[in-house]
Amino acid sequence: MTQVPKVRLSGGLEICRVLNGMWQVSGFHGTVDRRKAVEAMQAYVDTGLTTFDMADIYGPAEEIFGQFNSQLKSSGSPAPALQGLTKWVPRPGPMDRTVVEKAVQYSLARMQVDTLDCVQFHWWDYRDKRYLDALGHLSDLQQEGVIRELSLTNFDTQRLEEITNKGIHISSNQVF
Repeated sequence: MTQVPKVRLSGGLEICRVLNGMWQVSGFHGTVDRRKAVEAMQAYVDTGLTTFDMADIYGPAEEIFGQFNSQLKSSGSPAPALQGLTKWVPRPGPMDRTVVEKAVQYSLARMQVDTLDCVQFHWWDYRDKRYLDALGHLSDLQQEGVIRELSLTNFDTQRLEEITNKGIHISSNQVF
């Protein structure tokens, strides 16, 4: 396997500098053959690209990752460690602990893992401050060991400062 440059996030998770984005299997780009998608993931891993970026809203992406991860582990051969970064993109609404736990459990089940390597949180409307509630619960789940790294997607500087001032530790902010 090729050595791909890696970076260590603040919580210790080491990820490839180049991520395998799984947006293409969301279904928005046409029909997805899950078997072929799982097979295609092996080619990336064989070249050392072991970090996969997905989301709860990317159709079957988490399930495809879970199937591939499970297949690797059960192959009997030494399998390289995969890193699964998933986004949680909730609909606006109440963000009590139950709502957050349910979303995390959904991803855990689909990805067939006991701990989420990284949850990248996205929020659509900054006027709705309930993102702070959601992030507080995600932070609690991180402290409990259910989530290794807590990250953001597309948060601006003002909101990032607001979040960190609440004592919520953020590993990264993916901006695109």
